[in-house]
Amino acid sequence: MSLPAPETPLYNHPLPQLERWLMALGCQQDRGDRHCWLLHQGDWDAELSLDTEELVICYFPHQPQRKVVRSFKYSLSRQDVEAAVLEGP
Repeated sequence: MSLPAPETPLYNHPLPQLERWLMALGCQQDRGDRHCWLLHQGDWDAELSLDTEELVICYFPHQPQRKVVRSFKYSLSRQDVEAAVLEGP
């Protein structure tokens, strides 16, 4: 099962496709909380949460900064959300 075109809104992705997309980004699913995913990058970590109406991302910078929380509606395209997520805090 391949992913829809990158311009496709997230709400048009079945859950297995969203999960595969998150794995392709390098996320690991939290075993205790299946709707949460963890992403480790060079200078920050993030927890992504597949909520009812939006994707919520909590960034945890490695430097002494406070966490940053962002949310993205599922009506946004996969490519736009991916670019925003990987941009970091």
